[in-house]
Amino acid sequence: MELLKLAALDAEDLAIVSAHLQDAILKADDLAYLADSHRFVLVARRFDWSAEAGAPPRRRLTGVHFERVLGVRTRGIVPGVASDTPLNLLAVTFAPTEAPSGTATLVFAGNAAIQLDLECIEVRLKDLGPVWEVEGRPDHDAVAAGRAAVEGRS
Repeated sequence: MELLKLAALDAEDLAIVSAHLQDAILKADDLAYLADSHRFVLVARRFDWSAEAGAPPRRRLTGVHFERVLGVRTRGIVPGVASDTPLNLLAVTFAPTEAPSGTATLVFAGNAAIQLDLECIEVRLKDLGPVWEVEGRPDHDAVAAGRAAVEGRS
């Protein structure tokens, strides 16, 4: 499969980027806010959801950057700080404020999140090359069942 390159210029495009980033694994030191450039960047190990049927599950190293970032807020994460705790990216959402401005939220497992105040949506995703096989596919049903059991809802 060829390397994936995507651009998002509206909420619909961003939903496609989010789908490709679902279950990406990264660490806090894989994140950086470059305030002088109004850019937020990250490098993730995304699960390759678009792999051919029957192919072994795999991950790809992927770079993502958000342009026109006016501010960043975090919960449960300190970007750029080394940590051994992996972050599991669940989704990237967008809530418009005063068009075309809005807030993009990177939602992580464990109630962590990063909010990016955007002048407008301008996001790029690009696979960086390395691909490797992994043991299994992310299983959201198993995660939900495990969470329900821990919370006494099973």
